[in-house]
Amino acid sequence: MSEAASESTTVSAPPHPAPVAGTEPVFPPPAEFAACARIGRLDDYRRLYRESIESPGTFWTRMSAELDWSEPWKKLMAWDPPHARWFLGGKLNASYNCLDRHLSGPRSNKAALVWEGEPGELRTLTYRQLHAEVCRWANLLSRSGVAAGDRVVIYLPLLPEAVVAMLACARLGAVHSVVFAGFSAKSVRDRILDCGAKVVVTADGGYRRGRIVPLKERIDEALADLPQVERVLVVRRTGEPVPMRPGRDFWIEEELAEVDDRCDARPLDSEHPLYILYTSGTTGKPKGIVHTTGGYLLGCALTTKYLFDVREEDLFWCTADIGWVTGHSYVVYGPLANGASVFLYEGAPDFPQPDRFWRMIARHRINILYTAPTAIRAFMRWGEAWTEPWDLSSLRLLGSVGEPINPEAWVWYWEKIGRGRCPVVDTWWQTETGSVMIAPLPGATPCKPGSATLPFFGVDPAVVDDQGNPVPPGAHGKLVIRRPWPSMLRGIYGDPDGYRRTYWSQIPGVYCTGDGARRDADGYFWITGRVDDVLNVAGHRIGTAEVESALVSHPKVAEAAVVGEPDPEKGEALVAFVILRQGETPSEALKNELRLHVAEEIAAIARPKEIFFTTGLPKTRSGKIMRRLLKELVRSGRIQGDTTTLEDPATVAALAREIGRPGD
Repeated sequence: MSEAASESTTVSAPPHPAPVAGTEPVFPPPAEFAACARIGRLDDYRRLYRESIESPGTFWTRMSAELDWSEPWKKLMAWDPPHARWFLGGKLNASYNCLDRHLSGPRSNKAALVWEGEPGELRTLTYRQLHAEVCRWANLLSRSGVAAGDRVVIYLPLLPEAVVAMLACARLGAVHSVVFAGFSAKSVRDRILDCGAKVVVTADGGYRRGRIVPLKERIDEALADLPQVERVLVVRRTGEPVPMRPGRDFWIEEELAEVDDRCDARPLDSEHPLYILYTSGTTGKPKGIVHTTGGYLLGCALTTKYLFDVREEDLFWCTADIGWVTGHSYVVYGPLANGASVFLYEGAPDFPQPDRFWRMIARHRINILYTAPTAIRAFMRWGEAWTEPWDLSSLRLLGSVGEPINPEAWVWYWEKIGRGRCPVVDTWWQTETGSVMIAPLPGATPCKPGSATLPFFGVDPAVVDDQGNPVPPGAHGKLVIRRPWPSMLRGIYGDPDGYRRTYWSQIPGVYCTGDGARRDADGYFWITGRVDDVLNVAGHRIGTAEVESALVSHPKVAEAAVVGEPDPEKGEALVAFVILRQGETPSEALKNELRLHVAEEIAAIARPKEIFFTTGLPKTRSGKIMRRLLKELVRSGRIQGDTTTLEDPATVAALAREIGRPGD
C-alpha cells in the first residue's frame, strides 16, 4: 500500500495539556484499569493522535491492517471538497470481517450474540452459528432477487435476526436501510420510497412493555398501492396471526428450508455503499445518510477496540436499538469486527419492573455497558433501591451516547453503577460521522463530568464563530471538523446538493456538525446542544419541521410551530404552538388527538410534551416564524432578544397571555 499525500492543508496537532486542577472535578482513569489498558497513559494518546494528524499515511496504513482486505488499497484518500474517498483500490467485505475471519481459531465456538427477549427467552449464537445463519439469509435474499447495489429495508425488533439481515445484505453487497421498529407506517413508507427498496424484511410483531407491536400490520399499511416492493420476508416472532399476501409475503423460516448455509462473501470496493440510514434534518423530510464499507468499518472497529478497550472475554452491551446508528456501529459492525461477544435485549428497561437492566447484567455477567443519558436519568429517578440488590461487579467499563450527559448523571453513573471503579466513556458523534469522534480513552484520559474530553485519532475538531474563526478557550461557538475522516458520510441519498448545502456551505471547507460547543483551557470539548432546528429528544434527533408538518397535516390545524425546552429526563422535550382552523375549538381532548396524530405520522418519540393553542405566531415581515422568540418564551417566560423584525410586536404579548406566561 502506498500513502497518498492528498490533504489540501496541513494542520498541526492541537496541544493537549494535562487538566488544570481546581477548574472542574477531574476523575483520573482507575489505576487498575489503566495498568491493563491498550493505551494506559495520556502521553501515549498524544503521540498517536499527533501522528494521525501530521502523518496520516503512516498512521492509517498501520491501522487499516486491523481489517482483512481481499485486495490491498493503493491510495489512502482522495479529497474533492466536500467529497472524500478512502482506501482507494482496496476491496473487502464487512460481513467477512465480522464473521469469516473469526472461524479459523478459538473464536469459532465463542458466543457472538447473546439475546434476551422481553418475555424472558434466551438465545446464544456462536460465531460459527451466526456465520451459517447469515449465509442462509444471504442465499434467501439472492433467491428473492436481491443483488449488489439493491436496497433492502429492515423493519424488525431487536432480535438476532436483525443482525443476521444486516450482515446478509453486506455479504451480497446489497444496501440495507434499517428502520426503527417504533416508526409509523407512514415513516416506513417514506423511507421505502426514498431509497427505492425492492425487498422488505419484517416480523409479525415485537414486544414492548408486555404489549405486541404490530409490525406486519404497519408494513401492510405502508405498502398499500406501492408495487415497487416485490417481496416481504416475515420473521415469526409473536405467533399472532397476520395477513400474508400471496406472491409477495413469505415466512422466512419456511423459505430458509430451501437454501443451504454456504455463501461466499463478495469482495467489494472500499467505497461500495454499505447502508442508508435516515436521520432528521431542518426540513420536513428525513435525510438518507450514506455510509460506505472500508472507512466506516475501520472507524467502528478502531473506536470499539480503543475507546471501549474491548477484550476477548468481554460481553459488550450497547443498549441502542438496531434502527439507530449507534446500533449499527456498536451493536453490529464495531464489536463483531473485533470478535467480541454482543448482548442484545429486545424490550423496555423498566419491564416488568425498573431493575430489568441490573437483573440482566448480574445474570449474564455483562462487562461493558453503553447507554444513553436519558436512560441514566430515568434510573436516577426510579431510585437506588432498584440497583443496590444486584451484583454489578462484572462491569468494568461504562459508556454514554446520544446527547451530552449532565455532570450529576455522570457522577451517579460512576458511583452507583460503576461503584467508583469503572471508567466512564462519554462519547460525542453523529449518524453522519459513522463512529465516535470525541471521547476519553478509558485508561489514559482524565475525565471531567459533562465533557466528551478529547478527539479520537484522525479527528480534527474546532470551535469557531460564524465566519469560521476559532473562538477563545471557554467561549461558545459552532463545532466543526476541519478535515476528512474515514467513517464520514459520503452523502445524502439522491440529494447531492443537499449534502453540500446541509454540511459544507455554512463555513467553506469544513464539516459543520450543527452542534454548539466550547473548548476549555485544557483542550476538552463540552457539547452544548444543537444550533439548528433539530432537537435531541431522549438521544434521538427530531427535526422540528417534520413535527410541524405532521401537525399541519391534521384537518383541524391551520398552522404550527415547534421548539424545544429542557427536560430533566429526556434532555429536550417538544413544545408545539398550534393555530386551529376556523370553527375548531381548543380542548384537552384535541391536544391528545394531535399527540396521537404525530405519533402515527412519525413515531411515539416525536409526540409533543406540551401543546399550546394560540391565535397568532410571531413572524417577520416576510412571513417567517421567529422560533427563537418562542423558545425564549418557553424557556424563560419572557422575550429578551431582538424583536425589531417582528411584523406585529403585539403578537408576542398576546401569545404570552394565551399560554399563561407573562412575557416581557
